[in-house]
Amino acid sequence: MNNLSAPRAEVRTVVTRALAEDLSSLGDITSSLIPPGAPGSGAIVTKGEGMLAGTECVAEVLAQVDPELSIVWEAQDGVELSADQVVARVAGPLESLLTAEHCAMTLLTHLSGVATLTRRYVRAGQNKVRVREGFNTTPGLGALQRAAVRAGGGVNDRSSLSDCIALSSRHLAAISITDAVRRAHMRWPGRAVEVNCRTLSQVDEALSAGVDIVSVDIGSLDIVAAFVEEVHGRCLVEAQGNIELAMMSALVAAGVDLASVTSLVAGAPLEMALELERR
Repeated sequence: MNNLSAPRAEVRTVVTRALAEDLSSLGDITSSLIPPGAPGSGAIVTKGEGMLAGTECVAEVLAQVDPELSIVWEAQDGVELSADQVVARVAGPLESLLTAEHCAMTLLTHLSGVATLTRRYVRAGQNKVRVREGFNTTPGLGALQRAAVRAGGGVNDRSSLSDCIALSSRHLAAISITDAVRRAHMRWPGRAVEVNCRTLSQVDEALSAGVDIVSVDIGSLDIVAAFVEEVHGRCLVEAQGNIELAMMSALVAAGVDLASVTSLVAGAPLEMALELERR
């Protein structure tokens, strides 16, 4: 597995579940009308510009539907695509190819859409603000979506509730920042500790406690700038929430280190199509 790939076991699991949902008990009854043994071939072609992600998912779909299906990629994850570009060429039994199309293309276009939107935010961050997806990936698709964020040039948030300590206002209603950070350092030394702060006094308490990241919900950009000034490089500062692309230049100017963009994994699919060769 390279840095742009999701773990193979998770890809296999996602594809197995997706195909089970697609095929139910009767299978693809429409494609079953194709004469047995009819050959098929075609190309996956882009309909717009964007970033490619999810190639391993497509390969897994084809392998699970029919081992006789083959695919040759002409681009790899993390590559920028132009409109009308041939991304891959496929061949094999036509019935199987049509059966695999929906699942394969849905995963490919969704994940490429995530990578495409991530790249837009990364560029807007001017290599000064790192962009990550936040802890809001779609259940069951998290590993795939995080890989797509990496393909777009972003970095990842925690992948599970045990990756780091992330204290929100809900936690702080029951425990102070000082006590929570102290307990975190005692129980899980080496784990990063992040505190979502609402006030400058909370920022000061978090800094005194020794946090790694101070996060602030995007609302007033003046508040974000004030938090950065208060932290003054003593830990990382993350802006999080519904961060619009147009806000990125202000976050760069404020000196934010991280932008956790909740919309990344819900981005619009990058339109692509499987175009079959006519016989």
